[in-house]
Formats: sequence, structure tokens, C-alpha cells
Amino acid sequence: MPICREQLAGILVRILHIMAGNGNGGAEVYSTDVMLALHEKGIGHNIDQCVVMRETAPRYQELKAAGIRMAPEALHNPFRPWQRHKMKQVIAREKPDIIHCWMRRAASLVPALAAKNGPLIGWFGNYEVIKHYAHCTDYVGVTKDIIAHTIREGVKPEDATYIPTFPSVIDAPALDRATLNTPANAKVILTLSRLHPKKGLDTLMHATKDFADCYLWLAGDGPMQKELETLAAKLGIESRVRFLGWRTDRGALLKAADICAMPSNYEPFGTVILEAWSAKVPFVACESAGPAAHIVNEHNGMMVPINDAPALGAAIRRVLDDNALQEKMVANGYAEYIASFTKEAVTQRWLAHYQHLLSKFKQSKNNAA
Repeated sequence: MPICREQLAGILVRILHIMAGNGNGGAEVYSTDVMLALHEKGIGHNIDQCVVMRETAPRYQELKAAGIRMAPEALHNPFRPWQRHKMKQVIAREKPDIIHCWMRRAASLVPALAAKNGPLIGWFGNYEVIKHYAHCTDYVGVTKDIIAHTIREGVKPEDATYIPTFPSVIDAPALDRATLNTPANAKVILTLSRLHPKKGLDTLMHATKDFADCYLWLAGDGPMQKELETLAAKLGIESRVRFLGWRTDRGALLKAADICAMPSNYEPFGTVILEAWSAKVPFVACESAGPAAHIVNEHNGMMVPINDAPALGAAIRRVLDDNALQEKMVANGYAEYIASFTKEAVTQRWLAHYQHLLSKFKQSKNNAA
């Protein structure tokens, strides 16, 4: 539905979000969480949002039900030139102050001329090639290292900003282990990730194959499920592995787990770190980029080399058997979450950044006049 000028009265900032993904990946989840958090702030801060997203996206209906204006028509046809044409129509109709492109596919759909009317944000959840964001005027990354990457790619430091993610797990009682055919006295190792080769789940299986007291809960879906099921059978641990599929009760799963593991061999960040910290669950990870930037070994988590099953198994066993170490890591991780990664703290950073960009854009227009 088009927004009329009367509706714009008193609105401080009009944001057009573009999320062209269609899965349950980290970028799709986090971008939706930000939109919903901004919507909660909308009345007090006069924020108006429109979201370009596929109607088949997992959380499209959630955004629509919240009262956020949706514009799926720009993505109805997979033909890129058609999508760009429809995007021009959406931009002309919505007249946004800021266009926020979530990842490179979204950035590729926005015409270059759009940047003449306001800031054009390119959001990085990964180490992307900057040419895919050629029309953007501002760059936001989820880690300091990703921001350093954009600067190495040619972005001016003043145009690159670090804003972290925040966890969106809902605090809930621990899931009844019996519902997943898991003994109450077992040690549960939980992963929250896609079943993808980059996630190192095969390494985790090898690492824990001799831990008769441990059950693996793999929460997520993806192309590796059949391969992982075969591996579990080959290792003789299929009776202790549970494939949970995509879950929306992450808080309940975390509360029921003894350890949250991230054995990824490639992970730019991983909001799972924050989810474990916020739920006060010990966290064990391999040294991919995201965990390496945030985990201090034996302080707020445990870190081991990538693809090193013996080292991963030793770290997990140590955490399971050392209550004092568990308590120390949980306390320090939770303190870091409270200090920097709550929904409130990160949402305030987005609001401040939007206002900074609008002020900078206004000043540049005045200087050019």
C-alpha cells in the first residue's frame, strides 16, 4: 500500500529495507530481528519502514502481522532487469530517507541514482567483494574484522561502521529431554546451524564418538543431512544423535543443553555465540574468524584449531568435567552480552547510525548548494 504525504507528517526517518534472501540463514534472521526491533521503537522515534522481501521468505508473515508495510512485488519475477525496474517503482512510491540493503543481492537491485536522494547502506555479514555494493554510500559490518576488510577493499574509513548482531532467543524453560528421546542424565551438546560443509559438524561427530555419556542435538537443516546421518551410522553413534531440523525454540534448547558448540571451519561471525552467552550455556568453538574475534580461551568460551577433532573432543570433555571452568566462562560471556549485545543496545546503535547518516547527507547537500 502506498504511503501518502499525510502519513509522513512527523516521521523522523523513512527506511526501505531490502532482503532478497529466501532462507533461514543468519542474515535473514538478523535483518528481520532488526526490522522488528525498530518497529517496536517506531512510535517513540517516528520510524516508518517498508520491507522488500519475498512472500515465501520464512518470516515474511511475521513482519506483515506486526504491521510493517511489505513490498514483495519487486521480487515476484526472478529476471534481474525486471526486478530492478520494479525496485525503481517501489523507491519512487515510498520516497525513503534511507535504503538499507541487506547483503549483496539486495544491493545489486538498487539503481545508482537512488543514492542521490539519501544514504544507501550496504550491510555485510560476510567478507564480500566490494564491487557488488558499487552504488552504496555507507557500509555496515557485523564484526570489526569485516569492516577492516571493506576498508582494504577501498571503502573510506569514515563510511564504514561496525554494528554487531544481537541474539533473538526467547527465554523459556528447558525443553523436556524426553521429547527428543534423550536421557535426563546425559550430557547434551547442542549446535544451532545449517547442515552445511562449512559448519564442521562431521568434525564434531568424530570428536565425540567415544563419549558414551554425550548426545548430539543438531538443530538446523541443510544439504548435508543425509551425509551426516550416514556418518553417524558409520561411527556407531546414530543412537545418540538427534537431527532436529529448523527450530524456533532455541531458548528452550539452549536451557536443556550442557554445551553449545560451533565447530565451523568458516564463520564470519555467528550470532550463536551471543545466543549461548545470553542463555548462560558454556560455548566451545573452532578458530574461524567470528569466534576468534570474540572468544578468549578459557575466559568466555573454549577455542580449538579448525578441523581438529581430537582437540575439539578434549575441549568439550574438559568443559563437561570442570564445573569451575563452566561457571567462569558462563559468567564472563553473560557479562559481555549484557554490556554490548542486547537487543536494546544494538537497536540504539542502529537508530544513532541512521540519524548520523541523515545529518551527514544533509550537510553534504548544503555544501553542494
